[in-house]
Amino acid sequence: MGRHIDERGLRELMVESDDLQSDAMRTARRDLGDYVEAATEARDAVSGGVRTGWSRRGLAMGLAGAGVLLAASPAAADAALDVQVLQTAASLENLAVSTYKTALTLAFVGGADANAVVKAFATKTMDQHTEHAQAFNAAVTKLGGKTQTGTNAKYAAVVTAAVPTIKTAADVVALAISLEDVAAQTYTKNVGQVSTPELRQLFASVAGVESQHKAILLAVKALLDGGAPELIALPPDAAKLPDAAGSVGFPDAFFPTEKASPAEEGAVK
Repeated sequence: MGRHIDERGLRELMVESDDLQSDAMRTARRDLGDYVEAATEARDAVSGGVRTGWSRRGLAMGLAGAGVLLAASPAAADAALDVQVLQTAASLENLAVSTYKTALTLAFVGGADANAVVKAFATKTMDQHTEHAQAFNAAVTKLGGKTQTGTNAKYAAVVTAAVPTIKTAADVVALAISLEDVAAQTYTKNVGQVSTPELRQLFASVAGVESQHKAILLAVKALLDGGAPELIALPPDAAKLPDAAGSVGFPDAFFPTEKASPAEEGAVK
């Protein structure tokens, strides 16, 4: 890669990414708070119903009238699954943090001679994933679960195998793409697994953020691999972009979930 990276363009991408992160975290804090409140109320209502002799059917009808839908399994069981899902999500976020931290130890990413924008991007993204992990773990704690401080073991092995092969900024981008893809696929699948509208909305919004990150990274990598880093800019010079620039970031007609982590994969044992 003998050509310089257009720092102004990357800085603009970072500003847009930061704005997207701020919006997502505001939504995450609100939805997680609503979810924890709804889950706690449902669990307490079931416990109260059992203590006072209410029938589960009568209790379910009452809660449904209040906007709370009870599944056939007890609310406590639903909450237990939700805790596992949140812990696994935290394990993926912890892995992303660890990966960027490792990348920043590489001379061409975090060293004195590294490109300042690439270094800033890696640092900012690491901080964002730290926020995500904290948000997921905060919900776990409020639901009475144990926080997940470890990394996802399955994909940690993938990262460990990839790190020795990293030689350029494009290699770092490629690894970041794989992590964003796994997170997006996992959160997409989680939408159909969790028990409340609040948590479904949370995972749907976070999956959208992760998939957008993946799309941006795919476009950046294509330009880096094509020897045209100066085209990484917002707004882009459309006349100079290759024909594939408009589609490279969206390779799937339907978002896949085959790489999604199972709910229990990152759960605390």
